[in-house]
Formats: sequence, structure tokens, C-alpha cells
Amino acid sequence: MFEKGSPSKRIIIKDATLREGLDVPDIHFSCEQKLNIAELMDQAKVPEIEVVAPGNVSQDLEFVKKLKARGLSIRTSGLVYSFNSQAREEIKEASKYLNRFDLLMPVSPKRKPYERADKISLLLDILVFSLHRSPEVGVGFPHAGQTEIGFLLSISAEAVRQGAKRVTLYDTNGSLDPFEVYHLIKELKEALEGPLFFHGHNDLGMATANSLAAVYAGAEGLDVTVNGLGDRAGNASLEQIVLGLHLKGFEMGINLQNLKRLSEIVEKESGLRISKLAPVVGEYISVHKSPGHLECPELFEAFDPHLVGFERKLYRE
Repeated sequence: MFEKGSPSKRIIIKDATLREGLDVPDIHFSCEQKLNIAELMDQAKVPEIEVVAPGNVSQDLEFVKKLKARGLSIRTSGLVYSFNSQAREEIKEASKYLNRFDLLMPVSPKRKPYERADKISLLLDILVFSLHRSPEVGVGFPHAGQTEIGFLLSISAEAVRQGAKRVTLYDTNGSLDPFEVYHLIKELKEALEGPLFFHGHNDLGMATANSLAAVYAGAEGLDVTVNGLGDRAGNASLEQIVLGLHLKGFEMGINLQNLKRLSEIVEKESGLRISKLAPVVGEYISVHKSPGHLECPELFEAFDPHLVGFERKLYRE
């Protein structure tokens, strides 16, 4: 059984739609489309957006410059590969324009650098370099569920001791289940100080449940995307996570009334249609057809549809 966290706990939501969304085939956001989406997120009071991809740092920073000119209050973040030969130059530029960034080090033995000692030494070296240029630098570990827990604990602890302000665990191939996520996060929380984030993928349809399990285990933050937009089967969706945590008593500071609008705009700008059966924002979420529902439809709803701007509809043929 899960031991639920404090219902008054505040969870930091980091939206990665403008980074993960571009990994979806045939989706190409223009600069204006990205600015439009970012402004809507600012209006919804999303606290942080990830807008710089690790393989596209220089180009994405050009967008960040335009975004800063809009004077929004939303914080910007990005990713840099810690083992990239261009990492130092990318970090110098990222430090000028981003509020914060994370250094990625894949922990799977099948990704370079292959040796564990090299992974740790390279990460710590570039982390020290980064912290001399920006006070807000974290570390992220892709394939966190595809390595031994002992190594994950070791490299995380070394990074925190060296000054990393945040540790993010990536369920990169979406293979973990909520029980595995809960125990993984709980073990790291007991061993580490500082914020721990979880980044879920939805290959087995568990990204939302895994993210909730991470919070119950003590995670302070979650990576999400609008409509779950992301490569393969996508990511944990912002609308499901935000409403789900709200109903469990967690605080995020995000305006629920903006969730439907955000979903509609990302659907329009991406060209990727969402299902009418989609949780939280699907067209049928507040429509009742079964005769047994019509007398007391609210008994058959997980939430009051007015929370996210829907009207209840009774379907009579």
C-alpha cells in the first residue's frame, strides 16, 4: 500500500510541452506558436517551462531570447548533455538566458559514457563548471529504471554533495509501474537532501499513475506536457496531473480554469487531435447517456466539470 504524502504539500509542476512536443513526428512549432503556448501557460500560472532540448541548445536559446522580451513571469529551464563536447559553450550561453537548467547523464550502461566511473567524473566536472556560472543547476538521470539502484543512489548523492539543486529521475522508456516508482523515489528521498523530480513516459499507459506514486513517495516536482504530448506514447499530461493532485489536496498554484483552453490550443497548434474520451479535457468527460446516470449524474463524475470549464450535459436520444 502507498503511504500518501501530506495533502497540504506544494508540488512544483514543470511543463515540457515545447521541448518534448517537438519529438513527436510531424510536429513543428513555429516561434509564434511557441510564444502563444508559453503565454497561455504564464496566464495559467504554470511555474516553469522547459524550452531547451539537449541536442538543440543554441537554436532553442534564440527562442528563449524572444520569450524573455515578452516579460512573462514564468521561469524557463532547459537540458544540456553533460558529456557533450560542446557542453561548456552551451552552458555559458544557457546561463545567460535561462532561469535554470539540468545536466543530463544517462545511467544505462548501454549509453555513452559506458563506464560508471566515467559517468560520475564527467558529470561532477561539468556540474562544478556550471555552478560557477549559474546558481540554479540540477542533474537529470535518463533510464533511472534501467540501472541498479545502488549506482543511481551513488551518482545522485555525489551530484547533490557537489551542489546540484535538483535531481530528476527519468522513466525514459515508460516501463516502470507505480509500485516500482514509489519504492525508487522513497529510497532516494531517504538518502538525499534537496528536491527530487520525476519525469514519466506513457508507453504502458502509466505515466499519470507513476507521477502520482512519485509524489506520494516524497517527490517535490513533476515533469508534464499538455495533452501528454511527447515522443512515442507521450508523457504524463499536465491536465491529468494538476487536477488529480488538486483533488487529493496538493497545492500547485495553477489555475484549473485554464486547463481546457491550454489543451485546445496545443491540440490546434500541434495538429494532433485528442480523444473525445480523454481524461479531464475530453469532450465526453461530462456527458451522461446511461439512463441510470440521469437522476444523479454527479455520482458518476470524478470531479465537478465546472472546475475545468465544462458544463454537465445529459444525453437523451
